[in-house]
Amino acid sequence: MIIGTAGHIDHGKTALVKALTGVDADRLPEEKRRGITIDLGFAPLSLEGVGTVGVIDVPGHEDFVRSMLVGATGIDLGLLVVAADEGVMPQTREHLRILELLRIPQVVVAVTKCDLVDDEWLGLVRNDVLALFDESPIPTPSVVSCSSRTLVGLDELRAILSERLANGKKKGSDDIFRMPVDRAFSIKGTGTVVTGTVWSGELPVDAGVFVLPSGKPARTRRIEQHGKSTDVARAGGRAAIALAGLDVSDVSRGSVIVRDENWQPTSLFEAVVTLDSDMGATLTPRTRLRLHAGASEVGAKLVLAAGTGTLMRVTTDAPLVLRGGDRFVLRLPAPLRTIGGGVVIDPHARRRPLPRLSAEKLDQLSTDTSARLGYVLDAEHARGVRVQDIPVRTGCSPAEVQSLIDESGAHSGTHNLFTPAAVEQVMASVRRIVAEYEIASPLSLGVPARTLREGLRVDEELADISIREMERAGEIESHGPLMRRPGWAPSPTERDLDVSNRLAHEICAGHQEPPSVGELVARYGSSVPALLRYLERQGRIVQVEANRYYGRSTLEAMIGLLRTKLVPGQVYVPAQLRDVLGFSRKYLIPFLEFCDRNGITERRGEGRTLLQTGGVLLDTSQAHS
Repeated sequence: MIIGTAGHIDHGKTALVKALTGVDADRLPEEKRRGITIDLGFAPLSLEGVGTVGVIDVPGHEDFVRSMLVGATGIDLGLLVVAADEGVMPQTREHLRILELLRIPQVVVAVTKCDLVDDEWLGLVRNDVLALFDESPIPTPSVVSCSSRTLVGLDELRAILSERLANGKKKGSDDIFRMPVDRAFSIKGTGTVVTGTVWSGELPVDAGVFVLPSGKPARTRRIEQHGKSTDVARAGGRAAIALAGLDVSDVSRGSVIVRDENWQPTSLFEAVVTLDSDMGATLTPRTRLRLHAGASEVGAKLVLAAGTGTLMRVTTDAPLVLRGGDRFVLRLPAPLRTIGGGVVIDPHARRRPLPRLSAEKLDQLSTDTSARLGYVLDAEHARGVRVQDIPVRTGCSPAEVQSLIDESGAHSGTHNLFTPAAVEQVMASVRRIVAEYEIASPLSLGVPARTLREGLRVDEELADISIREMERAGEIESHGPLMRRPGWAPSPTERDLDVSNRLAHEICAGHQEPPSVGELVARYGSSVPALLRYLERQGRIVQVEANRYYGRSTLEAMIGLLRTKLVPGQVYVPAQLRDVLGFSRKYLIPFLEFCDRNGITERRGEGRTLLQTGGVLLDTSQAHS
């Protein structure tokens, strides 16, 4: 677990960390020279009943709030430090505001330098500290008066930290792995090393990882937690990871180490944003802000809706690695100050009109993974949501995915989920297409499945789900490659019957050289193709090529002539077959190709050989044997 300090400059955060852990968290020469913390410092702290936890020491100077934000993100407990001789100061308030925006679950206040003031003054400072929390969403904290010089109160502080962390919510190990990088450096003989707080999941030694947003692959060569080698980096702890196959220039503060390929950087997301009351009316979509998420800081703009605690679209100047439920902080670049923050609702949003949602719905989206799944499903609608993306887009663990799907009522395809509304919309389109086809093609047995799917113009999985639901409900049925309403039958008119009889007569009268479909259309009109298919279903004619039909008796006679005149296994060239059949090459080649398709003949080189004898259709292997 991780403790993060917070508080105004020179209020004794680093001294308190050293008194608690024995480690001086100021590691930079500049920090030693100036006597202030500039960057993050880290130290292990052993607590009874809890074990070793990580302590992150953050800068208190207003110029280094960006570093404080990196350290505060992902901690389990905030240790707000207030000096007894100065009391509550500007950075005390801003750091507390940051802890509130990041929804840090627990806060303990250490009033340091208590040896420098009398009891009366100390009581006033304690009252001022408690007043900070009167309107804060953070519960009233324990306040411990202590001194890093005399060590007064440190045992009490340790006890309270132990109690709070022991009762805090533990981070599960069954989640997907993610670790924002707050330091990256190279060690001779080891190579590139990154450090950070493991936000979720586990990472074993020798596992493959990706560095985002660059996407560069690497392998974990070695892992240390609290200065000791370990086989696995676990959620809730600090880790130093040596990465093989990666140059130090390929990774920096703000990068994120992940194992799962489903993580994708984003520059456009939707979030529930809370802004300071004086900012709502002054911000426009052109206002440039600084957004802090994890160890990243990027420029950002908001697409605003009316009000403060509301749904907004956020665009960023550089890609971020975000997950549903992630918290972020917004600051004005000039003058530098924290103005609000929010929670990610959909890390991979699309440009669309933002829905207006009630305060109750916004609260659900901020805290509930099932609400976020419903929101993302509605947003994607007919595009669907990939099942494998659900842990990232909603913030749930992989083990929770199936229960969330069941609860959502979504329809599952092979890879994607779709809302009932999306499925019903496609089902309505199926009804319309089938009805229109029946009107336009009354002689058909149904809509060709391909025609139906092309008319739907939706994802194949969504089409499959919708058609399957309609078949299950008895609304449509399959008839070979056709789809139709149950009980549908062709309904030819008197004119259709008259024209179809004429067509059949002309085709049969043409014997071995029947008229083409084009010629028949020119004589009888555009209904000819449908009438020809109607006649074929009746068994009166047979389609031999795309543009020509034969009478069934004529075609059977032609095939019979082949069987009578040809010797099985002997190859006949087209000229010989023309003499046998007695018609020109224009009709001969399409007829022979028809015979090839139906297993009557087989093409060999420039000729054909008979595959059928005695009325029995032989396959190719038998013909060769």
